[in-house]
Amino acid sequence: MNDQVNSGPNGPAAAAGSSEHAGIGANGTAIHTEVVVIGAGPAGLFQVFELGLLGIKSHIIDSLPQPGGQCTELYPDKPIYDIPALPVCGARELIDRLMQQIRPFGAEFHLGEEAVQLERREDGRFRLVTSAGTVFDTGAVVVAAGVGSFQPRRLGLEDAAQFEGTQIHYRVKSAADFHGRKLVIFGGGDSALDWTLDLAPKASSIALVHRRPDFRGAPATAERVRALVAEGRLRFIEGLAHALQAEAGALKGVQVKAAGGELQLLDAEHLLVFFGLAPKLGPIAEWGLDLDRKAIRVDTEKFQSNIPGVFAIGDINTYPGKKKLILSSFHEAALAAFAIQHHLYPAKKQFLQYTTTSPAMQKRLGVTVTA
Repeated sequence: MNDQVNSGPNGPAAAAGSSEHAGIGANGTAIHTEVVVIGAGPAGLFQVFELGLLGIKSHIIDSLPQPGGQCTELYPDKPIYDIPALPVCGARELIDRLMQQIRPFGAEFHLGEEAVQLERREDGRFRLVTSAGTVFDTGAVVVAAGVGSFQPRRLGLEDAAQFEGTQIHYRVKSAADFHGRKLVIFGGGDSALDWTLDLAPKASSIALVHRRPDFRGAPATAERVRALVAEGRLRFIEGLAHALQAEAGALKGVQVKAAGGELQLLDAEHLLVFFGLAPKLGPIAEWGLDLDRKAIRVDTEKFQSNIPGVFAIGDINTYPGKKKLILSSFHEAALAAFAIQHHLYPAKKQFLQYTTTSPAMQKRLGVTVTA
């Protein structure tokens, strides 16, 4: 089975071995599969790995056009320090490693598609339909959708929309695009502070605008930002965006209303806006799942929802003691895989096997172990 993605053979998932999108099956029928994983972030990708070790095939759906979820969408270059055995790992690097790790299992990707309908049939299997019309007949569903489908909170200024993606940005795809540029960054959370620190020594000029003097980011990061301000290497304004300044169809600056009411004009070639995300569960909220503050309640033995056969891992789930860490989602995926195996094949005896000694797992991984 080859990986299939709807982004074409040269799309972002091509590294996984892409081919043309499968639609709803060769004869117009639903795609029959053991498991559908909703979400191609770290949790969803590792779920594919854990299922693959048990010999279970998966299809993956994600509303984004490439694998990675929030990691690659929001902070692709941000370092992560709490992945076991990796002292430091960039978010994009983590996704690349996970994609490499699941390669032996031939998971099929359906990118740029949102899961919109889920129906549990009398036989216990599910009919799942995506926004692109892809239909699945699946034995189990894993929701690994992070905070759900999300959109950045936008800069609410007149004419802002015409500059979005060119001079107004809600995420950083390549930091090099902003080197030597006049920048104004809006926000006071981790993303705003992290990118301020990263770009301050590389920008032609840089200013940080936040509605209050206190920041929401990590205290140590906030202290480093304040140190830059004290050294005169960063301009900080307590205030709000007031109006854009444009000339000949190009953004030239932004007018900021400071806390005292005075207006200040800041030169800017690019605005980086980090007001956070507006998470939306979307159609998932209508599937009859037991929700608590937009999160799916699960047990901590199987990570199963109130609907038998529907599991949830990662930031989308909740249970007593829940910690929203990538590390936690890997643990959840491992236990969910065994629960899914039992759900699909209740008569099959389960044995805990190890990749270091199990010939079956090593064969699935495509590794050769010498004595």
